[in-house]
Amino acid sequence: MQLDPEDLAKISSLTLAHYEENAESFEAGTRDHDVSQNIAALLRHIEGEPPYDILDFGCGPGRDLKTFAALGHRPVGLDGAARFVDMARAASGCEVWHQDFLRLALPAGRFDGIFANAVLFHVPGQELPRVLRELRDALRPRGVLFSSNPRGGNQEGWNRGRYGAYHDLEGWRALLEQAGFQELEHYFRPDGLPREQQPWLASVWRRLD
Repeated sequence: MQLDPEDLAKISSLTLAHYEENAESFEAGTRDHDVSQNIAALLRHIEGEPPYDILDFGCGPGRDLKTFAALGHRPVGLDGAARFVDMARAASGCEVWHQDFLRLALPAGRFDGIFANAVLFHVPGQELPRVLRELRDALRPRGVLFSSNPRGGNQEGWNRGRYGAYHDLEGWRALLEQAGFQELEHYFRPDGLPREQQPWLASVWRRLD
């Protein structure tokens, strides 16, 4: 089904409204999530000497911004929810940009790595190729993109007040390769559980030039 501009505006506004209304409970419920495996996956593939310029895409209240800064890197946050932007700035002391994922204005060649943890699944499938190209262009040559998304059967729609698109590995791989990325690795989370108990697909990609 083709989404028109009115549909896309509704998807953005309602999904962001959900996060605005639940910002405090979201922060409390996610502050202790261990994503060290994901952070390490991004950092080990970035070439050159640290510190690195990293975009935390969909940074939420700023948990991972704080981690990247504590590791000595130069993180910048981005989120579409104004409440999250305020919370992330206060929590991390980092620069945080307020941008809708469907109306990005990213500087070209600015980042060594992009950390998109539990966020790109909110981009409708028809818009995802464009958004992925915009992320690619924001990376320096051979820069690295990390993504983690709830996996599914390439379906999308509303789920508890938020819009989501749920890709399988093959579908996700095709989208990233078409956007100009080369796969470096992928894995399923949480670590150490049977596949049916691993709802998250994590993957790492290098910008091709």
